[in-house]
Amino acid sequence: LIDGIACGGAIRLTRSDGSVLFLRWGSRMPPDEVARRSTLSRRGILKGGGAVAFAGVSLAALKLPFFSVDGASQDPALCRATDVSAQEKKLIISNWTGYIDPRKDPTSTLREFEAATGISVDYNVDVNDNSEFYAKVKNQLGSCEPIDRDMIVLTDWMAARMIGLGWIQPMDKVAVPNLHANIIDSLRDKQWDPTLEFHAPWQSGLTGIAYNSAKTGEVRSFEELISRPDLKGRITLLTEMRDTMGFMLKVVGAQPQNFTEDEWQNALDRLKKAIADGQLRSFAGNNYLQELANGNTVACEAWSGDVIQAQLSNPDIKFIAPEEGFSLWSDNMMIPNQATHQANAQKWIDYYYDPVVAAKLAAWVNYICPVAGAQEEMAKIDPALAENPLIFPDAEFLASTFDFMPLDDRQQAQYEKEWADVAGG
Repeated sequence: LIDGIACGGAIRLTRSDGSVLFLRWGSRMPPDEVARRSTLSRRGILKGGGAVAFAGVSLAALKLPFFSVDGASQDPALCRATDVSAQEKKLIISNWTGYIDPRKDPTSTLREFEAATGISVDYNVDVNDNSEFYAKVKNQLGSCEPIDRDMIVLTDWMAARMIGLGWIQPMDKVAVPNLHANIIDSLRDKQWDPTLEFHAPWQSGLTGIAYNSAKTGEVRSFEELISRPDLKGRITLLTEMRDTMGFMLKVVGAQPQNFTEDEWQNALDRLKKAIADGQLRSFAGNNYLQELANGNTVACEAWSGDVIQAQLSNPDIKFIAPEEGFSLWSDNMMIPNQATHQANAQKWIDYYYDPVVAAKLAAWVNYICPVAGAQEEMAKIDPALAENPLIFPDAEFLASTFDFMPLDDRQQAQYEKEWADVAGG
């Protein structure tokens, strides 16, 4: 159990073993900045339409065509541009909104990278949704054409998809020594890129349960969330298929990392029952915490970084590890085919895997830092933040986390359609 309680300019976190941690926030960030960051968080911008209720409203965002490009697979070795990094000190990046410290600050991590390397960074916040971004670039990448970017940052499942299609360039291991030396153990050995040849986690996060303690008692499990009578019509689930269905698979006794067709159907049926029973108020996108704070809902599926920021202005919002465990995810840096500044992109990756730089970034974004050694550096910046288990979880904390297995083309198309049919009502 982790609960967060505002306490005299700090947040008090209580662990299940009774230990208490204090995170001093009040002196770091004025209220208007808290409000701005909570609306611009990386995960908060997903599904920008907000909550989608069941009363005749379809989830159009969930009905995008998925991965239906014939002949889209490429060989990265044959779909490679000449690297002009030595001649052009330039780097073009696409990332999510609110996912880096203030870029205009001359002491920001980005500006210090530019000063140290002489590389000018064109940093774009044009990734609003994995599927939307895929739709923007699939024709070019599927045809071995440039997308005019040297780096893109996408979530695990989409990273796995693009790597599987051969759309991502391999990295030179020698050029990114910090990545291989410093990535935390829980992010190593991914099924879809076990040797870190094609991806480097930018930030990671946890999906769990948030509830409003002023409106309801503790919600201990996902099973409780979707069945407890006092929560009926007062909860939201996330519009991200893998987040919600990962927990539904857990509820029916399956493992999201490795499940069968029958288990998938059982999980869908359990979700259908929760909807038919009137348990859900809606599937929610970017305003799920606003709904929780204003009392329209009393509990919800939630992302860790969003909750940390929401607790700054609402001490009643609590975040817990469900009995089913946390879902662990990452957003990953990748170099797309036909990128022309590959060496510069690798310098960026190696720079952000320096623990000093990683700690400075983590102090701003509040998600799980993927870099070993950053916790010790964070202690020099803010000792309280260094003890925050939602930024620096230990091995025991991560022991119950899970992720969602990679899907092949058939599974991807089928599961997204079936998810949209159920979630769209």
